[in-house]
Amino acid sequence: MKAFSLQLVMAGVCTMAAFSQTPGEGFTNFIRQKQFPTGFERDVYVTSSGQRLSELAIDPGGARFELWTVKTNASAQYLLDTRFVSAYVPIATVAITTGDPYPTIPRTRADRPFTVTLQVSGMSTDPSAQEAARRVRFLRHVQSYGPTGTGVGIDRTQATLHTQSFLDNNGTFTTTYALTAVPGTNLAKIRGEERFSIFSLEDYQAPASQIASKYVQVWPVADGAITGVTNGASLRFDAPPLTFTMNDLYPDSRTYAQIYKGPAVLGTQGTVIPGSALIIYDTVPHNRTLVVNDWDEQVDESGQYTVELLTVTPFGTDRLHHITFNINRDINVNATVTTVE
Repeated sequence: MKAFSLQLVMAGVCTMAAFSQTPGEGFTNFIRQKQFPTGFERDVYVTSSGQRLSELAIDPGGARFELWTVKTNASAQYLLDTRFVSAYVPIATVAITTGDPYPTIPRTRADRPFTVTLQVSGMSTDPSAQEAARRVRFLRHVQSYGPTGTGVGIDRTQATLHTQSFLDNNGTFTTTYALTAVPGTNLAKIRGEERFSIFSLEDYQAPASQIASKYVQVWPVADGAITGVTNGASLRFDAPPLTFTMNDLYPDSRTYAQIYKGPAVLGTQGTVIPGSALIIYDTVPHNRTLVVNDWDEQVDESGQYTVELLTVTPFGTDRLHHITFNINRDINVNATVTTVE
């Protein structure tokens, strides 16, 4: 396919650029073609999948194709994929797999592993071939969004190069990273991204160019608190309002409070407290506070009870907080009975 594309270019016919992605609703997409060595760029809007001819013929120095998606209601742009096409530069792809199946941008949580798969083909095995045809450079960049950042408008030129190496063989290379390398003082609260890129080497026709690149967004681990009733408290009649405070809820999460009789035991299925359920389906984490009144029906008899604040994400169910308290609604009457004769 690579040689066929080159023959088309030499004949003055545009090469074929094929891309595919499945975005969420509210996204538009475009391909940006950048020519080398001139640096001339052209954008063309595309549908969410399919193929089309490139807008420009490929110059001797090659061309880079970038697939962008734009969130319409927020004007946020995301670079989804890139390809560099030239006469002899190897072909490569980068794929990132996480526990979250979100289709638009790979994303994960700060405490979860992810896998990066590289595929390289078209690399020359001729030792006399120029170096740009025989090897590529693999780079890993990391970048923090800051304590409350979302990545919107981020300057990716400020990312930190974490590691780099060379690939000298065709094939598939898979690495699983147990934890993210995005910097941060509290590892559970990291917000940022990791970018994995394959670059061609500089030669007499073109500068070193990005052949393929993917990035994964890293979001913090949620935390929460239940206030209104203290742990170990004893309640008599009216149940006080409960306040549920939730921080950094994962972009795809369902959070709720449940109550059950007895001490706190992980995995217990209780009754959802009405008014406590919250669904987040977005591209960034969220903070929320809910106040629940009138939950007396859930504690209709005396005994020990537990309230748990749970969040369900693609990675499983996590307990954010819990309290255990006692309900005493028994009425004791102290009286005596006497008779008069």
